[in-house]
Amino acid sequence: MKIDNHKLDLMLAKRCINLRSLRADISAQTLSRIRQGADIRPAILGRIAKALGVDPAEILKEEV
Repeated sequence: MKIDNHKLDLMLAKRCINLRSLRADISAQTLSRIRQGADIRPAILGRIAKALGVDPAEILKEEV
């Protein structure tokens, strides 16, 4: 699973927060890996979606 960085940025902007705000729930190393396009575990996706108040499918990268 990969998070779409563009979608993530839009969600952060809608909530007027930055990526550092997610550090309470997600480690800095994991956030860095997400920005690099690495695969993440479903639990991490869930934690990020919960912190943003969105459905996990809204920030997933659509793979063709």
